[in-house]
Amino acid sequence: MTRIVSLDTTDIRFPTSLSLDGSDAMNLDPDYSAAYVQVVTDAGEAGHAFVFTIGRGNDVQVAAIDALAGHLVGQELEPLLDDMGATWRGLIGDSQLRWLGPEKGVMHMAIGAVVNALWDLKAKRAGMPLWRLLSRMTPEEIVGLVDFRYLTNALTPDEALEILRGAEAGRSEREAALLADGYPAYTTSPGWLGYSDEKLTRLCREAIADGFPQIKLKVGADLDDDVRRLRIAREVCGPDFPIAIDANQRWEVSEAIDWVRALAEFALAWIEEPTSPDDILGHAEIARGVAPVRVATGEHAQNRMIFKQLLQAEAISVMQIDAVRVAGVNENVANLLLAAKFGVPVCPHAGGVGLCEAVQHLSMFDFVAVSGSRDGRMIEYVDHLHEHFITPTDIRHGAYMPPLAPGAGMEMKAESIATYTWTGAHVVA
Repeated sequence: MTRIVSLDTTDIRFPTSLSLDGSDAMNLDPDYSAAYVQVVTDAGEAGHAFVFTIGRGNDVQVAAIDALAGHLVGQELEPLLDDMGATWRGLIGDSQLRWLGPEKGVMHMAIGAVVNALWDLKAKRAGMPLWRLLSRMTPEEIVGLVDFRYLTNALTPDEALEILRGAEAGRSEREAALLADGYPAYTTSPGWLGYSDEKLTRLCREAIADGFPQIKLKVGADLDDDVRRLRIAREVCGPDFPIAIDANQRWEVSEAIDWVRALAEFALAWIEEPTSPDDILGHAEIARGVAPVRVATGEHAQNRMIFKQLLQAEAISVMQIDAVRVAGVNENVANLLLAAKFGVPVCPHAGGVGLCEAVQHLSMFDFVAVSGSRDGRMIEYVDHLHEHFITPTDIRHGAYMPPLAPGAGMEMKAESIATYTWTGAHVVA
């Protein structure tokens, strides 16, 4: 038997605030950061994962991951990997740590990092990328990953089995299609709020030339500025090219409705995070008030129960899961099954360091084994910091090409970890 001998954490921060990459109406000067974890075994193996933050507080997230060491160090690895559903429930069920949530916030994300690191180890041992490992599990095995507590008034295990069994036929054909054509992407790279009009214009042109079928612009700080920037983007992209907008939780409910209506001339693809991510009924009111503009949210949804309620309330037309906001792969499997039950497309959030590398596995699994569709589905893409990962994203003609390297895609290069470990001041390489 292999034993876990350490849970190693690192506070990694990149100085993206210097170029205003990632800037929006609520996050003016983000430093893309990773509370990074390695689950290390006595056989020399390591599973890698992280929680994404934007700078200050990354040390708090690292401390939360450290608090989980007692659950893993000294444990035999194989039983943990053989029943990842039980492993997930064991971590979530710590009655003392649970009091800090329950099932939300810093501790919940810390559990997600550990869970994702174990999945990285499991996929590496299987010699497969995570998306393929998940896609080749039986419906019964997939359902066994999910904690259905608090979900059964919207999705039962039997309903989840029915969804997965319905998608079994054609798995191999969809995997072949994925390998040939990839998974559609859209780009946020032109739209950061701190960029000049000239940079916005140039990046819009580049996005179209690179084959992206949609772009997204940050909005919400000043309506006149939003009108000017959207007019620039619309002139560059043409009248029919999809342009989404993202307010990053800036508005009150009534303010969101008025603001989106004021931008109606720009034929918006969706409005993302118009208000607090916890305000399910507020999102539902906004959805009614801005229709036919779709409402998208989820990158800050704390758990599967928030997603359940957003879907039940018909508050969103686009679900945006995040690979590291909830408690890892298991909970995102639940979120994908909920979306399939309600017939809502999933377009993941990936605006952050390593999020593109991580979340692509979940969307590809969804296509092959859950929803069976890429229609109306796209993964966000931002062109930042991919060079720091062992297996960086491979974007071709506006699509994610599926990774083939074993693992969950979250492992950073040793030299990047060493260079950008936080010591109280930024390293500008």
